[in-house]
Amino acid sequence: MNDEFMQALYKIEKEKHLPKDVLLQAIQSALLSAYKKDYGTANNVSVDINANSGDIKVYASKKVVEDVKNSAVEIDLYKARDIRPDVQLGDIINIEVTPKDFRRIAAKAARDIVLQKIHEVEKHIILDEYSEKEGEILTATVARLDRKNVYLDLGKIEGIMPMNETVPSEIYKVNDRLKVYILEAKKGGKSPNVIVSRSHPGLVKRLFELEIPEIHDGIVDIRAIAREAGHRSKVAVYSKYDKIDPIGSCIGPKGTRIQTIMNELRGERIDIVEWSLMPERFIANALSPAKVLEVILNEKEKSARVIVPKNQLSLAIGKEGQNARLAAKLTGWKIDIKTPDQQEVNETK
Repeated sequence: MNDEFMQALYKIEKEKHLPKDVLLQAIQSALLSAYKKDYGTANNVSVDINANSGDIKVYASKKVVEDVKNSAVEIDLYKARDIRPDVQLGDIINIEVTPKDFRRIAAKAARDIVLQKIHEVEKHIILDEYSEKEGEILTATVARLDRKNVYLDLGKIEGIMPMNETVPSEIYKVNDRLKVYILEAKKGGKSPNVIVSRSHPGLVKRLFELEIPEIHDGIVDIRAIAREAGHRSKVAVYSKYDKIDPIGSCIGPKGTRIQTIMNELRGERIDIVEWSLMPERFIANALSPAKVLEVILNEKEKSARVIVPKNQLSLAIGKEGQNARLAAKLTGWKIDIKTPDQQEVNETK
């Protein structure tokens, strides 16, 4: 290496925010490995790089002995005193063993290491940027697919959507553009990645914040979300102001706002219900669109018996129990749905 190379290191240090000593340490390690590989020496070899000039020297540590049995790790007393006159038997002395063609080896190793380090640092800078976006949504383009993951172009880095974060009913094709939820930027391991999701409830929350000004501005709050991705979601909303209708704000003029969100979710149905501090009212609202006659709470077990008209029973339960299941998840209460007749029979037992 030479002055020109050292100047290049200084430039990298400033532009890439990569400390020069980190680069030099990595280059030093690479040169040591290259030397041992090409010259087959023992573990007593070290490489020294002058941080100012870039000069490289290779040293072998050898023990001073009378009778040399292994020249790789030993040196006789007379030769040792030619190098350092005050040396004694049993001392360890460093002897320069830099090969004539080592400059060529050094230049290649240094170039490879610098490029590798720059790539690592740039990737970690990007990961830091995306780690600050965890919990946000981005528009991504499907780049490729395999049996385990969907890979997406996020702009500066590739995102990975594992199959358990996809929506089973959705079909993804290369070049599809879709919004994804940033789960985490993983820095550990050999291949750091940004993990994204289409099935996380957070995607629904962020879409509401994006499409509904009242939620974005904090006038209307999202208090809870229950989701079965690709099929149906329930979103509980609350207005801080009496004059603002939280459900109407979310639906929008002629249903345009909620329709935009449903289109982004590829037809997933969304029930918007009004949140209430009173559990009875919140549970009744959560079972929408079914009409509820009465809610009987068991606060000790945090369970609720809900009485609905006979003609509303199937609607309250929903197909394969989905409506009741989502209502329970939304409210945090166990829900048992009965008709008045069933409740009467239960009371007589």
